[in-house]
Amino acid sequence: MTTETPAPVEAGLPRTTPRKARIGLVAGGLGAYWPQFPGLLEQLEHSAREVSDRFSGMGCEVVDVGFVSDPQEAAQAADKLRTADCDLIVTFLTTYLTASMVLPVAQRSQAPVLLIDLQPTASMDHATFDTGKWLAYCGQCPLPEIANVFRRARIPFRSVSGHLHDENAWTRIERWIRAADVRAAMRHGRHGLMGHLYPGMLDVSTDLTLVSAQFGSHVEVLEVDDLRVRVAEVTERQVDERVALARDVFTLDTSVDEEDLRWGAKVSVGLDRLVDDFALDSLAYYHRGLDGELHERLGAGMILGASLLTARGIPVAGEYELRTSLAMLMADRLGAGGSFTELQALNFDDGVVEMGHDGPAHLAISSADPLLRGLGVYHGKRGWGVSVEFDVRHGPVTTFGLGQDADGTYMVIASEGEVVPGPLLEIGNTTSRVDFGCDPGEWTDAWSASGIGHHWALCVGHRAKDLQAVADLLGLPFVRVTA
Repeated sequence: MTTETPAPVEAGLPRTTPRKARIGLVAGGLGAYWPQFPGLLEQLEHSAREVSDRFSGMGCEVVDVGFVSDPQEAAQAADKLRTADCDLIVTFLTTYLTASMVLPVAQRSQAPVLLIDLQPTASMDHATFDTGKWLAYCGQCPLPEIANVFRRARIPFRSVSGHLHDENAWTRIERWIRAADVRAAMRHGRHGLMGHLYPGMLDVSTDLTLVSAQFGSHVEVLEVDDLRVRVAEVTERQVDERVALARDVFTLDTSVDEEDLRWGAKVSVGLDRLVDDFALDSLAYYHRGLDGELHERLGAGMILGASLLTARGIPVAGEYELRTSLAMLMADRLGAGGSFTELQALNFDDGVVEMGHDGPAHLAISSADPLLRGLGVYHGKRGWGVSVEFDVRHGPVTTFGLGQDADGTYMVIASEGEVVPGPLLEIGNTTSRVDFGCDPGEWTDAWSASGIGHHWALCVGHRAKDLQAVADLLGLPFVRVTA
């Protein structure tokens, strides 16, 4: 599967190995043809094996239930796919077949279905083809029939038409596989939520039941004390090793205090253990604290460890932003990074929107070595310590967040732009200058009206089509913002 996966930051930051997308595959054609046209079934089965082999090379788990020739065989295949708990089922229309052979697969499997019809080559040799050879090319023939039946059965419809060696078709198919990978991450995800809501930030407030209801995920409610007891057990040797890793990954500004660096390293080791102990795929956190007490110091010491975890594929978001940590996880599974982001300023002279955030960042999409800067105070929060500063890799980017409507429905919201070079603040924040090809104020108005919240993920690459596919498989509305 070809993705624009961010390069590893450092050998000391191994990527996590999440559950692979499980893709069900069934191929089929009308059995009435086989005695009429000798050799046709064998040719179609060969095409089905070629498709299965290509899927196996995409980094997903393939559950291939074989070739079906009539409704009875299709029903048996449907039952096998139902028990396989697939994230996406691909039905390969090799030639004409009736809708009654496809409908049971969609109805019984309880998984989204993608129909593909890939003829053997780009075109037929009309001078030499007879009916049997033509039938190997008419996989698109039943597509309108099946689409009509799916619509009447209220089954969401998606398809890819092309030929076996059509890279455009395979690019579109791979987009659905990537979306299925995101669906797998959300269906089986365990998301930590530690601390409490940033006071007054009403948009951030999230109904945990809806996370499970709409995504299938589990939210693990954590106490800051769950981190405290693990940090207390960290040894000086472990701190030394984490400090050494930080010096390898980051450029350290002269403002970094050694004691603050060691505290951030100690919290980082404890945070790793917290994530392991609770088998977390993501984490959102916030704790206000008071007068330098331990819980305040823990909250202030999170940024180093949170950024290292995010670079490993376990995104961490501050300010209790559960929906954004989910969006960051989805972006990471697409190979797009996904860094914690909000609006910072508008530059009308250069026509760019400046966006970023203090706190956790996705180091793997930094344009250069990320910087650790020491801060005597975190603006709008309590505490002090080291913070991460960088600019996202220059070039195409996508802003992506999960909005929520009045009825509680989540929305996938995206907008494509380009990170361009220029002056940036040096205040311990991630900051990027994003050109959306329009007046920055007009884009900000359109983005704010979309249903987005305070924060979102900034992703590398133009990802709107990928995210639209994700929204489709998750059954969520998709909103694309253009001004």
